[in-house]
Amino acid sequence: MKIFVMLGAINMALGVVLGAFGAHGLKQFASPEQITVFQTGVQYQIYHALGLLLVAVLLKQFPQAHGLRTGGWIMLAGIILFSGSLYLLGLTGNKIFGPVTPVGGVCFIVAWIWTFWAVLKEI
Repeated sequence: MKIFVMLGAINMALGVVLGAFGAHGLKQFASPEQITVFQTGVQYQIYHALGLLLVAVLLKQFPQAHGLRTGGWIMLAGIILFSGSLYLLGLTGNKIFGPVTPVGGVCFIVAWIWTFWAVLKEI
């Protein structure tokens, strides 16, 4: 449980830092489209950092639901792949990072379904 609190908290902090950078620092060298892409990465990182914190809370409520941990790890993979690829795309403008983004999106979907299923089995 503690690991998901820590992962959620650090991802929230990184999301805030990267959001501020995207709003202020990117203006000097990135196009408006690149800034929008970067901010989408921030937005989804924040959403799923909250998701990691939710996994921690659910683990407290359902300590035997081991699938919750798997859902949390898949969610973290989604943050890295989805938001990370959008950060790279926003910073560089290089479209080579684009194909990674949907893989991260699939991780998000699978993580939420996995989390749902893990809790459903405990009810």
